Amino acid sequence: MISAGGFSQQTLAVFGLARSGLSAARALMAGGARVLAWDDVPARRDAAAAAGITLADPDGLDWRAVAALVLSPGVPLTHPAPHPVVARARAAGVEVIGDVELFLRSDPEAKTVAITGTNGKSTTTALVAHLLRSAGRPAEAGGNLGVPVLDLPPLEADGTYVVEMSSYQIDLTPSAGFDVAVLLNITPDHLDRHGSMAAYAAVKERLLQGPGIAVVGIDDEPGAAIAGRLAGASGRTLVRVTVGRRVLGAVSVAAGVLYDEQGEALADLGVCPGLPGEHNWQNAAAAFAVARALGLESAAIARGLASFPGLAHRLERVAAAAGIRFINDSKATNAEAAARALACFETIYWIAGGRAKAGGIEALRPFFPRLRHAFLIGEAMEPFARTLGGAVPLTRAGTLERALPAAFALARRDDIAGAVVLLSPAAASFDQFSDFEARGRAFTALAGALAKAEAAAGEGAAGRPRAGGMR
Repeated sequence: MISAGGFSQQTLAVFGLARSGLSAARALMAGGARVLAWDDVPARRDAAAAAGITLADPDGLDWRAVAALVLSPGVPLTHPAPHPVVARARAAGVEVIGDVELFLRSDPEAKTVAITGTNGKSTTTALVAHLLRSAGRPAEAGGNLGVPVLDLPPLEADGTYVVEMSSYQIDLTPSAGFDVAVLLNITPDHLDRHGSMAAYAAVKERLLQGPGIAVVGIDDEPGAAIAGRLAGASGRTLVRVTVGRRVLGAVSVAAGVLYDEQGEALADLGVCPGLPGEHNWQNAAAAFAVARALGLESAAIARGLASFPGLAHRLERVAAAAGIRFINDSKATNAEAAARALACFETIYWIAGGRAKAGGIEALRPFFPRLRHAFLIGEAMEPFARTLGGAVPLTRAGTLERALPAAFALARRDDIAGAVVLLSPAAASFDQFSDFEARGRAFTALAGALAKAEAAAGEGAAGRPRAGGMR
């Protein structure tokens, strides 16, 4: 754990006691602060109390005595309206920050890398950490990806923290003082929390302010505009990233080959099994730019790209049975992310749905011919069914527990080579699961059980005598 210094003997309020909130409370207490914590969910309050964290209802706080409010990124800061606890803090002039801001104010000895983008940030975060470790460099990855940043172990000056940053977390991190900051892409997402596409892009851009190195994907209009503004400003060194074309002056990928700014070929991404599909080209290019900025040799980076095992919940093959692969892509929480998965397979039994994002799945229409059947779940079941209309056969399964066996049964009956049962929801998980990871784990467990049952049935059939014959 990293001790959150700088607030010793001061009182801080922590609101939201999921993983990052509990982590922030523990880190502040380790740094000598007095913590008063709360959550709207009683079970979370009980868990915090059991961990020795003092509870205090924000309604009864003397906000004049509070140095800062540490807010969980899941709590609305601005849209659709500030949470009442945010309004109270601001009315009293109290700073509202998040756990990543506490991390930066702890002044870590190690280098710091922040990675954001609508899609690809988890894979890129894991990939950068893998490149560093495979080259013998100490590295820890966390933030929006898995482990809260303050729960990471302390690193010395030769180490690197690689932090995935959601737009919610950037909103709560006014310092944004990372050694390397990466913006992969910007497409419509979380507009209910930011109010507009312009506001969403502005939040992402804030991560790139200040001194250091900025790695920016320029293949979408907001990213290209941001790169243009950074190019004309002093402070950060700009590295552009583009895919689908070979561009001098940018780290680029064309026909699966990774090139540096001088046009030198560095790696064939087609032989990197942990980076399937063209959508991973941008992730690889950005990770290369980060690793090189941190001093890795190009040859070492190429070896690391080839040995990357892939990311859990992102195009993760978790089981196979009867020639059918089960692919866990639970991390695909919007249509743009799901499109990247649908582009990788030709015969898909698709499990989709959850809490729909703005725009739904209309953008996936070009991939409808790849869908043999859709099995819809969650709150998005009816909206998704309307979009699929008569273009794709569908089943309103309702839950993952009903969808997966039905998808496997149909795929088994159709018996088409190369078929996959793909969970790529194109929607958030919060209607039925605590997060996308819980959804992915449920899919993995169900797929594993089906594969095990199929194997057992096959063994039993192999051991039974044929009619009229002898064993």
